[in-house]
Amino acid sequence: MRAFLVSFGVVAMTVSAGAADIQGSKDHPLLPRYEGSEIIRYEQQAFTDYRLATAPVKKPGGKDKNPESVLALEGKFTQIAYKMPEGRSSLEVFRNYEQAIKSAGFDPIFSCEREACGGRNFSLAVAGDKLYSLFGDQQADQRFLSARLKRAAGDVYASLYVIMHRSGGGPLKDRALALLEITEAKPMETRMKVVESSALQRDITTQGRVAVHGILFDFDKDTMRADAKPQLDEIAKLLKGQPDLKVLIVGHTDAKGALDYNRDLSHRRARSIAETLAKDHGIVASRMTPLGIGMAAPMATNRTEEGRALNRRVELVDATN
Repeated sequence: MRAFLVSFGVVAMTVSAGAADIQGSKDHPLLPRYEGSEIIRYEQQAFTDYRLATAPVKKPGGKDKNPESVLALEGKFTQIAYKMPEGRSSLEVFRNYEQAIKSAGFDPIFSCEREACGGRNFSLAVAGDKLYSLFGDQQADQRFLSARLKRAAGDVYASLYVIMHRSGGGPLKDRALALLEITEAKPMETRMKVVESSALQRDITTQGRVAVHGILFDFDKDTMRADAKPQLDEIAKLLKGQPDLKVLIVGHTDAKGALDYNRDLSHRRARSIAETLAKDHGIVASRMTPLGIGMAAPMATNRTEEGRALNRRVELVDATN
């Protein structure tokens, strides 16, 4: 069995599973667990977005309201929350994990403790809505570390958040809890087919609108990726073949993030598409009206990654008088 031994507290970091782990959970292969700990929350997504704290979070509103304090990432995401054995301090747990992360080849990005992290605002930002009952409002003894492992196959980013759970009673009372969040950065598998101009024309004629998923943007930006070009070419072919057609170019997002932020981002992305069609394809700008409505009109549930992928789209809406 592989293990990391740390002199502080002389505790082994092991890769063995705990008997009381929640069903379907497991340790991440890159990082072991604190001996005797149990997994109390587990989530893994093949591809999603994540904001890694790289500086104190001082303003209220979570990570969305503190963009200067986070690094935007995309990739395979694993979240594991551990309950520590009785009698272990948050400092002892943190130092053991800190050494294990270093031994695994990670380089530190940012580390903080207590009020230096940003106090309550940091605690709430890390916990979010889903983890509030475990980690929210536990800033009195909070400790945090973010780190990066460089790999040819794609960098891996890890964050460690350790607190002493002081509020309420029950089995978590006065226990140290550790939250590991690991993002394996990699490009998303492109599964959306390019919609040809003939299909675009058919749907606009019969339905007055058509959804397009093949225009992808850099994460949290209005910069189109290079693989968006084939779909843009088809939209340009449609507009050139129908010189009287005017369209709304409507940007949509999933439900992650703040309402106003998503609405602004979707508008900027729609505007980027219109500007590119005008500049690179000679489409008259007055024929295209960019509009962003963010998360307001989902095609599917936002509770799954598959649904969120469908909701992240552009729609062309017939606006011909």
